[in-house]
Amino acid sequence: MIKGDSDYIHVYKIQDNKGRPLNDHCGIWLLALDKFNAQSIETEQQRWLRFFNEGERLNDNIGLPDWMTTQEMSTLRQFSEKEQNYHAYQARQEFLREQLTIQHELDAERKAKVEAIEREQIALEREQKALEEIERLKALLAKNLNS
Repeated sequence: MIKGDSDYIHVYKIQDNKGRPLNDHCGIWLLALDKFNAQSIETEQQRWLRFFNEGERLNDNIGLPDWMTTQEMSTLRQFSEKEQNYHAYQARQEFLREQLTIQHELDAERKAKVEAIEREQIALEREQKALEEIERLKALLAKNLNS
């Protein structure tokens, strides 16, 4: 952003017209990652710049370089693990909700089938009774005709 300047960190503080800063923590830090090429890490700012440049190539499973073994980087890892654990928990909860929904749907479908079978059995029993009544009436009619 700042042409012709080889510095990789620019700090701008918010201050009033007399040069008094608003506070020690308020400001804008511009980091020129493409200008950063320090081989050894001497400051926390350099550590973060190197992390921003090389972070996606780092692999915690095969071990982190020495410049990463600080309290701040350990805290960063803990935040990352917490987020990963949170997302794994949320995914598991969603899976369980889906399974519960599927189970409710299966139970409702099974109940509907059982009720349909029961209605069909009742209808068959009524039909059987009606056929028996027809046969009884036929026999009675035949008996009355023969007498």
